[in-house]
Amino acid sequence: MAKTKAKKVKEIAPKMGQTRSAGSYGASDITVLEGLEAVRRRPGMYIGTTGSAGLHHLVWEVFDNSRDEAMGGFANDIEIALLPGNRVRVADNGRGIPVDIHPKTKVSALETVMTKLHAGGKFGGEGYKVSGGLHGVGVSVVNALSVSVRAEVHRDGGKYAQEYKDGGKPVSKVKKIGASGLHGTIVVFEPDPKVFPEREFNWETIVSHMRQQAYLVKGLRISIIDLRNAEDAARTVLKGSQGPSLPQFEGVFYLRELGIDAPSMTFYFEGGLRSLVAFQNRHLESIHKNVFYAEKEQDGVQVEIALQYVDDVSARLSAFANNIYNAEGGMHVTGFKAALTRTLNAQVKNGSKESETFTGDDVLEGLTAVVSVKMREVQFEGQTKSKLGSVEARGATEAVFSEAFGRFLEEHPDDARAIVGKVALAMKARKAAKAAKDSILRKGALDGMTLPGKLADCQTKRAEEAELFIVEGDSAGGTAKMGRDRRIQAILPLRGKILNIERARLDKMLSSEQIKNLVVALGTAIGDIFDIAKLRYHKVIIATDADVDGAHIRTLLLTLLYRHFRPVIDGGYIYIAQPPLFKIKKGKEIFYAYSDAERVKIAGKEMEVEEVDSQQLTVDGGEEIESSKPAARSSKLSIQRYKGLGEMNAEELWETTMDPARRILKQVTVEDAQEADKIFDMLMGTDVPARKSFIQSHAKEATLDI
Repeated sequence: MAKTKAKKVKEIAPKMGQTRSAGSYGASDITVLEGLEAVRRRPGMYIGTTGSAGLHHLVWEVFDNSRDEAMGGFANDIEIALLPGNRVRVADNGRGIPVDIHPKTKVSALETVMTKLHAGGKFGGEGYKVSGGLHGVGVSVVNALSVSVRAEVHRDGGKYAQEYKDGGKPVSKVKKIGASGLHGTIVVFEPDPKVFPEREFNWETIVSHMRQQAYLVKGLRISIIDLRNAEDAARTVLKGSQGPSLPQFEGVFYLRELGIDAPSMTFYFEGGLRSLVAFQNRHLESIHKNVFYAEKEQDGVQVEIALQYVDDVSARLSAFANNIYNAEGGMHVTGFKAALTRTLNAQVKNGSKESETFTGDDVLEGLTAVVSVKMREVQFEGQTKSKLGSVEARGATEAVFSEAFGRFLEEHPDDARAIVGKVALAMKARKAAKAAKDSILRKGALDGMTLPGKLADCQTKRAEEAELFIVEGDSAGGTAKMGRDRRIQAILPLRGKILNIERARLDKMLSSEQIKNLVVALGTAIGDIFDIAKLRYHKVIIATDADVDGAHIRTLLLTLLYRHFRPVIDGGYIYIAQPPLFKIKKGKEIFYAYSDAERVKIAGKEMEVEEVDSQQLTVDGGEEIESSKPAARSSKLSIQRYKGLGEMNAEELWETTMDPARRILKQVTVEDAQEADKIFDMLMGTDVPARKSFIQSHAKEATLDI
């Protein structure tokens, strides 16, 4: 047998070789990336993306080093400053990164930390008992992906500095540049434009993240200051500075001390997670008075948990490990859920005649909870640390929470009754929803055999090339059906505005014909039988009119998708169509404008060619306007304002909105799930004063269709 196989290989080998030149793959083809070059070559492996999330991840990495000093009790003040030129400065009053010579690298420990992957004080020893970093790549990755970095250390009576250029290359050795009675570390970095297409830091994103971190470390003050438009003011305060960039702030540790009039925020919380839960529930009605809180160390794991139930149907569960947000949960969440379900079932058996058993979904409905663990040896899944993998965190969380929550329910009987009543209501709703699903979403419907009559389906059965256009009204639906590519494009018209599902239970939702049609068309089912693998279209395109009603329908649809089809959004399958606002006709030429600015640009360009006076233009649907000036040839400009997709004919709709080669689509993503959750609560919930305040605060940002 062995000889036969060898003979076959011998015969086949020459044929395989014919597809490539001999010896084309050898030792010279093996690439060895030195130092930080690997990070620059594959940045996504270290920060997830080079988009906005990855850009802000650089700030989190530098901040995490400072925060770890605070978690160890060595710092209590951190400042993040946004500087002109897309630079960020992070300062802390911790111990300061060591600057003495490292015994292995033979260079300063500061340079080692800043330029070597997997170098740091978090692998062992007594430098950090608890930290968010575990790979030792954080600040060195920031250095690798920056065009310039400056590290300044205050410790042992001295001030030391080193600068790095073009992806982490030291400009010189670490130097002592003066005496200092302070202690701490300052890092200033500028992301590399070759790596990040967009380098504009978002103020709200940074403020939201830092607020969260301040809740997680009791007694830590975190300040954020926006100096991006304050360069002249900084120069005035710091006289004698030279050069085109901001000075190095000699003698100033925290930039807020400069007294510059600039946007700033400071966070400091003594209540910890208890305060965080109260903050998250500020727009919701709680069903029990006291916020549960527990903090205890178990088997080397520090467990901290806070929770409160509110009058809502959604669950809000945030998880952290060593203050790193775990978007995908992990072992600590598993332990918490198991203990919560078991404890509430025990409470029911002890205090009521209920014979039913609560499920995990029942106990989560209306729950706002934060679970945080801190441990010395922490294991995450991936550098972005979205999921905790440390097995010991599960047992510790489960044990601490079971004991503390059981005691809480005994000591607060009114709260216990309210919580059990809320969960019992969720259980009844679950049964009603199951009955509704059984009667509405039968096997045939789920298999696509009973698709809604309103749906004009496409011919292809391959989800990866199929598109579903959700349009507003039968008029737009009829036009879209005539203008579409029948092979890959399906059309589902909606009749009016769908139900606001923000506070509606599943059984009520499925009684809505519009929502039922959409659920069946998508094919994924809903609730506990949702299956993303059965999604029938990999492009679900919301195509509503460009007016107030269209925007409202779009918001209602996004609320439904966010609350009940979140994996469809996370998978990148949801898009918003961008139909044009204007049709501009000049002679036989036709142009489409997607904004007022584009309309002016197109019309202005044509008027220049035809010598038309732009001041004579007015915008009216279909009105033709003659030039008041002499022209080389007859000049007529027709500008039509579209109010809805139904006003377009099939050819126009195809050209502008449906043709894959020419259309404009906006993909729907959720960069900050917690912030999105808060906005949906505020805009679609029952807190009218909060919604009014939000609208008043953002009124100037609105584009009104009057």
